[in-house]
Amino acid sequence: MHHDRPDQTKTLGADLRALRKTRGLTLTDLSETLGRSVGWLSQIERDLSSPSINDLRAIAAALDAPISMLFGQASAPADEVGLIVRKGARRPIGSGEQGLVEELLSPDLTDDFEVVHSTFLPGCVLQEPVTRPTQEVGYVISGQLDLEIDGKMFTLNAGDSFRVRGEPFRWMNPTETPAVVIWVIAPPVY
Repeated sequence: MHHDRPDQTKTLGADLRALRKTRGLTLTDLSETLGRSVGWLSQIERDLSSPSINDLRAIAAALDAPISMLFGQASAPADEVGLIVRKGARRPIGSGEQGLVEELLSPDLTDDFEVVHSTFLPGCVLQEPVTRPTQEVGYVISGQLDLEIDGKMFTLNAGDSFRVRGEPFRWMNPTETPAVVIWVIAPPVY
């Protein structure tokens, strides 16, 4: 097992920088929140040093990102890193509570958008609408998803697509079958 492969940390630093910038935070903002020096954080973002697990936990919490986002970069062969994401090597996002299982299809978070594979389990409901400062487009691969956008309810089936641009939205899967949706979000929120 090689834990210090250069491709592993390269992605981590770039992801941390992208997440920090998406949150509108400067190096100084984040280092103050963490109680660490700007130099220390800058070295991690430039992959000149590797954070400990506890450091990663603190950084993930400060960026309001699940720590799972910061793991799993080393599963790709060196020549595929940043280019290819294999089915078995997707990075999970979030905790899977509320019946939503999400995986990152993008190789990392350095693009102006992210692509997410979302599985809505049977009977799952998002009770309170979410409002995000994003543009989002989704495409339903299988199953049925009920989507409420800005107070209007829509039923989406396989082959349907939708867009949300900053409106409050919530979802539910009232069926016995999982609904699978490919979701493109700009800028990245995870």
